[in-house]
Amino acid sequence: MTAPEAESLRARTGAPRPSVWRGQGPVVAVVALGGAIGAVARYAASLWWPAQSGGFPWTTFGINVVGCAVIGVFMVVVTDVWSAHRLVRPFFGTGVLGGFTTFSTYAVDIQKLVDAGHPRTALAYLAATLLAALAAVWLGVTAARRVLKWRQR
Repeated sequence: MTAPEAESLRARTGAPRPSVWRGQGPVVAVVALGGAIGAVARYAASLWWPAQSGGFPWTTFGINVVGCAVIGVFMVVVTDVWSAHRLVRPFFGTGVLGGFTTFSTYAVDIQKLVDAGHPRTALAYLAATLLAALAAVWLGVTAARRVLKWRQR
C-alpha cells in the first residue's frame, strides 16, 4: 500500500522522451560555440588594449559598452527585419555577445580597485558602466530603427 502523494513521484511509462537533439541540445551547443567565440574575442581585446593596474578599466568598460550597442542593433534586426533561424538568437545574442561582454570581470575590476585603495575610481567605474551600457543599447536600437526607416523610403 502506498500513500496517494507517492503516486506522483513514480516514473511514468508511456510516451518516450524526445531526443535531446530535437529539444534543447542544439540550443545549448550553439550557445557554447558562440560563448567560446565571444570569450576569445574579449581575450584578444584585453591583449590588444591591456588595462593599467589601479587605473580605470577601459578595456572591460569598452567591451561591455560595444557589446550592449551591438545587442541593441542585433535585436532590432532579428525582430523587425529578418526572420532568423531559431538558433541565431541563442548563438549570437546569448553565446557570442554573452561571451564577449563580461559582468564577472566588471565585478572583479571593481573589487580590485577597492582593494588597491581606489574606491572613487571603483564607484565611477560602477556607475559609468551601468549608464554607458544602457545608453549604448538605447542608441543601438534607435540608430538601427532610423537606418531601417531611412532605407525603406
